[in-house]
Amino acid sequence: MAHAKTSYVCLPCRAAYKQPYGRDRQRVCPRCARALIHVGSAFAAPRRRDTAAWRTLSVLLHAGVRFHKSCCGGPGYRPRTLSEVRERMTYARRSGEPFAQALERYEVPSAPPRH
Repeated sequence: MAHAKTSYVCLPCRAAYKQPYGRDRQRVCPRCARALIHVGSAFAAPRRRDTAAWRTLSVLLHAGVRFHKSCCGGPGYRPRTLSEVRERMTYARRSGEPFAQALERYEVPSAPPRH
């Protein structure tokens, strides 16, 4: 039986590759020979020229957010713009919520009223 393919990313090259999943093998970028990051099977890569989208992706990956399918479909909400990332990171700093968890929020709760 063939193994399903999953996505791996090289952030410096802004490149994504679909390869069979295997924990025992380190994947390297064919362009720069750096280690690839396993991002999951529900990942859709932005265009190489879209630097803002790759910056957003970089923040997500460095926070530990990945794109794995769940039992009910895709990976859930992921921010697509730097402003959405900033909004969630600000919320995480103020609330004490872990960055990865805040980045996966569909909506950011409004600030509590000040007395």
